[in-house]
Amino acid sequence: MDTSRRDFMKWMGAVSLGFVGLRSIAGSNDLFAMAAEDLSAFGYGPLKALDSILKLPAGFSYKIIGKKGDQMSDGLFLPGRPDGMGAFTGSKGKVILIRNHENKSDDLIESPFGENYKLLNKIKKEKFFDYGFGKTPHLGGTSTSIYNEATQKVESLFMSLLGTSRNCAGGMTPWGSWITCEEHFLNIDEQNEDAHGYNFEVPATEKIKIKFPIPLRAMGKFNHEAVCVDPRTGIVYQTEDQHEGLIYRFIPKVKGKLHEGGKLQAMAFVWKKSMDTRNWTDTETLKPGTKYAVKWIDLNNIDSKEDDLRLRGFEDGAACFARGEGMWFGKGELYFACTNGGAKKYGQIFRYIPSLHEGTAKENEKEYYPRLELFAEPNNTELLKYADNLTVAPWGDVVFCEDNKNPRIIGITAAGKFYEIAENIGYPSEFAGVCFSPSGKTLFVNIQEAGLTLAITGPWAKRKA
Repeated sequence: MDTSRRDFMKWMGAVSLGFVGLRSIAGSNDLFAMAAEDLSAFGYGPLKALDSILKLPAGFSYKIIGKKGDQMSDGLFLPGRPDGMGAFTGSKGKVILIRNHENKSDDLIESPFGENYKLLNKIKKEKFFDYGFGKTPHLGGTSTSIYNEATQKVESLFMSLLGTSRNCAGGMTPWGSWITCEEHFLNIDEQNEDAHGYNFEVPATEKIKIKFPIPLRAMGKFNHEAVCVDPRTGIVYQTEDQHEGLIYRFIPKVKGKLHEGGKLQAMAFVWKKSMDTRNWTDTETLKPGTKYAVKWIDLNNIDSKEDDLRLRGFEDGAACFARGEGMWFGKGELYFACTNGGAKKYGQIFRYIPSLHEGTAKENEKEYYPRLELFAEPNNTELLKYADNLTVAPWGDVVFCEDNKNPRIIGITAAGKFYEIAENIGYPSEFAGVCFSPSGKTLFVNIQEAGLTLAITGPWAKRKA
């Protein structure tokens, strides 16, 4: 087993430990409306302002390791609007950090090519997914940083994918690559040389190289958000950032070979066709702690020119969700956040338990149905509001980013205790891309609108339970 896969498997097991304590209180309709506790009593204590940008607990510090406009090793400029990230094991203890950029073709001030595209001619057209006829190239994609944890310095920085649009979140694979997702739906026209709304696979490599852009069209064309991979089956699960989005499953023809195609499906409830999981009304409300039998239905015309895949899927019986966002696979189960689901629209967290026969006909036998649980509805905004990106610390705590104008990074212990890790006091911008280094020494996160990537370090082992 290679190092990247070994780290991936270790993290997959950690996520379940982080939720063990929560299960004992998940039966409440209002899990997050428990008696308000002093968050500083747990975790690492109260947050204190280090400067005008960030609040952190005592003993913690951070460094800015990426800023939009920085000159990169490939001669281009680091783009703005950083979003989802994944951290992989590099050589000699280094970290390969792959970063999304949620830019469109008209986000000129966030461009890797500088003012008036002055560096555009440095890159061959075939390296772009969508060159925009040389006039409106799409400015999303991914950049890769090679970070030395020992010196806390970036040793190399380069673009690793070009010409995509609004690369939002994504997910790591067990075979050492990052799946980056376009949260944009566009068709070919006078400005776009290709359609948009796809996933792309980017290898985790230290070599300065732009990946030849091949869209994973079999995974569907829609407003993608995040993905996670079941290391046992190789099945890829996907969220969709729409107010009536679906949860998707992609079964590849060959495990680990996503470009060879596969089958796209959507989640449906066994007992209720076209289930609305959002809990926005009092009818057929999902109850936290209940495990509902679900199934998967095949989808047709998955590369349509109409942005209607979710609508057709719902009509055919799939369940709808309120803005699917972050997603992470644990030990035999996965978790995903829906940013504005729930009675107060502050968000929901779901847990999906795959069938023992996931992806086969046998999963549709009654005793083998997959299960979906509404794990929590955070109706107490002092604890958590608008959960977005999520990750898991190597020691088991679950860590969320908030998506609002004064966001925090929130941790949850195995005993179900909430605590604050950081607060953005400098910019009216969400945190994004939260992830730990493979060693667990560094927490990486972006402040999106400021175009900053931060590396947070401190006494992680001293967390108070």
